[in-house]
Amino acid sequence: MPKIAVAMSGGVDSSVAAALLKQQGYDVIGMMLRLWSEPGKEDSNRCCTPDSMAQARRVAAKLDIPFYVVDAKNVFRETVVQYFLDGYARGETPNPCLLCNRQIRWTFLLDHALALGADFMATGHYARTTKDESGTVKLLRAVDESKDQSYILHVLTQEKLQRALFPVGDYPKTEIRRIAESFGLPTASRADSQDLCFLAGEDYRNFLARNAPEINQPGSIETTDGRIIGQHTGLANYTIGQRKGLGLASPVPLFVITKHAARNTLVVGTADALGFASLTARDVNWVSGTAPSAPFRTLVKIRYTARAVPAEVAPEDGNRVHVKFDAPARDVTAGQAAVFYVGEEVLGGGIIV
Repeated sequence: MPKIAVAMSGGVDSSVAAALLKQQGYDVIGMMLRLWSEPGKEDSNRCCTPDSMAQARRVAAKLDIPFYVVDAKNVFRETVVQYFLDGYARGETPNPCLLCNRQIRWTFLLDHALALGADFMATGHYARTTKDESGTVKLLRAVDESKDQSYILHVLTQEKLQRALFPVGDYPKTEIRRIAESFGLPTASRADSQDLCFLAGEDYRNFLARNAPEINQPGSIETTDGRIIGQHTGLANYTIGQRKGLGLASPVPLFVITKHAARNTLVVGTADALGFASLTARDVNWVSGTAPSAPFRTLVKIRYTARAVPAEVAPEDGNRVHVKFDAPARDVTAGQAAVFYVGEEVLGGGIIV
């Protein structure tokens, strides 16, 4: 039987992934990343606290599988955390989970798994895969759409997907907890983690203030027609579409429309200015490995929690695309990903510029 490395986190989803594969007769090993935490906050990092590590070890012992811890502190700090800081310095709202999945989980950890003789790597992500008649792997939404994580997995190439398994993607979350209980796993009732792991449960603004204080430089707040109407405390403190906390007196509600990092200017406007007719995305990954040769119709998600909306996507030179929405889309945010779907299938995606 093939050997499968399961990327374990100490949570219920990856625990059940390991249990299901062991039940199916595979040669299973558990692997866990030790990620970077701010000094003194090691007990709060959502991905690899001592408690999470202990939980994962207990699951591995329960399933009678080997368990390895892989030290990724330095590479995680140098790539993922720095990407987060650099994104905010550019006036973007970065999604570091995208880079973590590409560079840490599906490159760094996968390489370690292959070195241990693994044929595949499984995770607890809610997504599915299937192969077409040519052997190309297609990435699909999870059965449980409320938990679907295909959005953040659009970064995976065919090379990675040929090695990828997502055992929990075929089940609703409620069933995953029931399965965990049936296996007697200690993680069965463990709460889901939601925030970025290295933020240790606190507001990202506090993290930026400690780790990149130079980012938060006060500047002007301008209207869409160029009138200066106030001062902001630093562009990183605001999100696209934000209404509250702007400190502005106005007879009509004003929202953050965009940020101009070069001028250190926050642009605000009325609700009707929030809609964007189009966007451009860079660093596009096509899951099939082949970029479309002509514009095509699709559904586009512009952030993890957004509803997919109809649009036309036109490939451009330099691994970029131009997306034209059927109806203006609110809260289009530089640094987030635009991900393209046809039915259940993820075609690819890129970073909004």
